[in-house]
Amino acid sequence: MKKEVTVYFKIIHRDKTTLLRGILYLEENQLPTLHDYQQCLEDCGHQVVLVDPEHIIFKASKPGEEYLIHIQEEKTDSLRDVVVEQLAKNLMRTQY
Repeated sequence: MKKEVTVYFKIIHRDKTTLLRGILYLEENQLPTLHDYQQCLEDCGHQVVLVDPEHIIFKASKPGEEYLIHIQEEKTDSLRDVVVEQLAKNLMRTQY
């Protein structure tokens, strides 16, 4: 039987961060994989590639789009994550 899992993520642009969510349908006792997260983001309309598996950070791969997406580990994590934001800024600086 499938269960519904809500995925919370931050879209990080150079000048702002937006909190959004998506839905995964997984088997009971199954944990989401990096591929599951990527598929969820693509289902939400984002063309992305994984750039940091440890922190679960994806980068937009569509030409002309420059943003990162950070998957949140817990749904209650709505506070700013300064370390991840700095990491994202550094990645964006070196990538573009």
